[in-house]
Amino acid sequence: MTLPMFPLNSVLFPGVSVPLRVFEDRYRALVHHLLRVEDPIERVFGSVGIREGYEVGDHGAQSLYRVGCRVQLTEVESNTDGTFDIVAVGLDRIKLERLDTTGLFPVGHVVELEENDDVVADEVLERARATFTAYRQALSEIANDPYSGSLPRDPSYLSWTLAACAPLPLPERQALLEADDATERLVMVTDLLRTELQAMNVIPSLPATEVARTRWSPN
Repeated sequence: MTLPMFPLNSVLFPGVSVPLRVFEDRYRALVHHLLRVEDPIERVFGSVGIREGYEVGDHGAQSLYRVGCRVQLTEVESNTDGTFDIVAVGLDRIKLERLDTTGLFPVGHVVELEENDDVVADEVLERARATFTAYRQALSEIANDPYSGSLPRDPSYLSWTLAACAPLPLPERQALLEADDATERLVMVTDLLRTELQAMNVIPSLPATEVARTRWSPN
């Protein structure tokens, strides 16, 4: 199938909402296209992470990850300067086969990626929850809680939630998105959070990945 595409210097996950500021012409055209779709449920687009390059400018993204997320537009606020503030929620994973940039906005030729529904072992779930709880406790002394409320009980949604909350560089977040099932994803994010906790003991002033992280604009 084909989808309007919005490459980002970030990774979006199924079931997770994200706010985006839209100001570049091609992505403003994408939003206008979506708003012309009568049924709001059908206002969907795709997003893949930018492996190399930028979100804006004539040259833009030079290299994209192939596994991304199909996303539904849920909220739109039009600004007087022609920009948009939008909120979108991830639906499911896609694989980008080809990107067409000849039109007003990028269009991707994509295929859906199914999630394996294998049962997740209790010990994997308990270890993931305990590790994230320990991370939240350590982080509470220096920053805001990355998650509010109770963690999801569904293993798949839990894996996506922890992946979204973990303060990880883009390649690690991409690896979590590409994991074949919830078990693999939970094991990966648990190990990554344990490494983060160890690093925070060495650099207690902030999450370790913040040291190497630069600011980005989702356009």
